[in-house]
Amino acid sequence: MAAKWIEALTGSLEQKKQYRQDMARMDALPEPYRSSAKACHRYLMYQGGVVNGDVLVTMLGDLVDLWERAAADGTPIRDITGDDPVEFADSFAEAYSGKRWIDKERERLSKAIDSAVDDEGKGRKS
Repeated sequence: MAAKWIEALTGSLEQKKQYRQDMARMDALPEPYRSSAKACHRYLMYQGGVVNGDVLVTMLGDLVDLWERAAADGTPIRDITGDDPVEFADSFAEAYSGKRWIDKERERLSKAIDSAVDDEGKGRKS
């Protein structure tokens, strides 16, 4: 009963547990994979803006899997990210659908423009 009450306030405890496990896996990566993975993670937390916990945890788990495989295979970092790490991270984030913080503002912008256009049309008819 207490767990449900706590989860109602803080979010899924299982998701938090999985997140901590994935971060521990990231911390265990050898350099330079660890610093590269952490840099991607940081960027995705800012850029991705995913608000769905399940999607976020899945994305992070997949990111750690990618870097673990690269480290195990000895894959050069640029073979993973290419010449543009931002493009890599943006493409990676696009693979994970879900509601994002920016979606609310996109909707708000569209409604404001629609309303302005409607008001503009009404003003011309008078």
